[in-house]
Amino acid sequence: MKLNDTIAAVSTPRGKGGIAVLRVSGDEAVAVADRVFAAKNKKSLAETESSRAVYGDIYACDAHGTRTRIDDGIAVVFRAPHSFTGEDTVEVSCHGGLLVTEEVLAALLAAGARPAEAGEFTRRAFLAGKLSLSEAESLGALLEAKTHAALVLSRAGLDGRLSAAAGDIYHALLTIASALYAAIDYPEEDLTEMSREEAGERVLAALARVRALADTYRSGHAVAEGIRTVICGRPNVGKSSLFNRLVGRDAAIVTDVAGTTRDILTETASVGAVTLRLLDTAGLRASEDAVERIGVARAKEALAEAELVLAVFDGSAPLTDEDKELLDALAAKGGVKMAVLNKNDEKTVLDAKNFADFSAVVSLSAKENVGLDALRDAIEGAFLDGSLSLSEDAVVANARQYASLVACAEALASTATALSDGLLMDICCSELERAMAALGGLDGREVSEDIVGEIFSKFCVGK
Repeated sequence: MKLNDTIAAVSTPRGKGGIAVLRVSGDEAVAVADRVFAAKNKKSLAETESSRAVYGDIYACDAHGTRTRIDDGIAVVFRAPHSFTGEDTVEVSCHGGLLVTEEVLAALLAAGARPAEAGEFTRRAFLAGKLSLSEAESLGALLEAKTHAALVLSRAGLDGRLSAAAGDIYHALLTIASALYAAIDYPEEDLTEMSREEAGERVLAALARVRALADTYRSGHAVAEGIRTVICGRPNVGKSSLFNRLVGRDAAIVTDVAGTTRDILTETASVGAVTLRLLDTAGLRASEDAVERIGVARAKEALAEAELVLAVFDGSAPLTDEDKELLDALAAKGGVKMAVLNKNDEKTVLDAKNFADFSAVVSLSAKENVGLDALRDAIEGAFLDGSLSLSEDAVVANARQYASLVACAEALASTATALSDGLLMDICCSELERAMAALGGLDGREVSEDIVGEIFSKFCVGK
């Protein structure tokens, strides 16, 4: 990817709409846009005041220099460094038809721009220091948000909540490192007021802050990435009915015929502030049907990978042998397990004592849509830290950020041990540098080109 040329792309969704916005960025952005846009006020875009919208006509120019009017629209010039990318940028708005949008883009490319790659505008903003890496990731999450809670969390990340928290810790570690290196470089000079003991205390304080920040990932993961959730149980206990209630539509077929669900159905559902990546599985039972047996095998594989298991039982009937086999299978299962006693619109005969090792036992009627609030509260209680504010606090929202904090915590613990054990100061500093590098990776201070490329490749073209 060349980052010193001029790029162009459509920045709004393709299709029929009121308007479409095309973005041009780079050293030649204004010159490129001037070749296709003619303002009604007769001024060139080079003469136009920054951030002022001007109305005019948009033209295509063929190889012979013949200009053909495509559309009329608006152009806005944003001059460096006061633009999203930090470069000269022009945004051209035209009517939102698919063909007219493509023709305007083709005109911009013919005028000297090249097609932008996925996430290239945001990548340029990151490289120009307009966004930290975590803020750029939050922008991507903002565009992909499917729930209100995910939107609030990504907005807080884009506002720099996580970036600021990580930056504060990084600068605290930098202060410690400076003091320790002064002691190494000038051992006979009293250039630092920080003793080995005080350095150790400060490292432990930083370690506590890093661990506290890492702990927010449980909530951030639940909101932004979603919890892999498996609904399981024997046939005809109401798994698909519960699945449909959580999804909010009839995504699964519901009948009185046992074994209706034979494969895994997947949907995303919002349960309060938590996002569930739901899997409705085949009823767990022995079967002579070859297709059903495959569905049961897949259900067992999904259970092994689940972060949350919603085990559904018919609350109006005693436990069957199949129910007891499921309980035995779940006994050694990690993660969060909840027992859902369905059909409470009928007489409930199951005793909650049968589910002592479950995180929660919820009685409901999926058919009558009764008791779903209790299930929602149980799920939120299991995965969300009630003391956190998604809009105000620093919250770790993805696995990459969490991995950076885990690596930092490991290196800080090693640093603290090295200081307390009286190891050579060079060793202590080496471990501290490792911690700083890991923390710096969270926000892009120290991160590989491969990681940067992977992050921005997930963005759409035009962003």
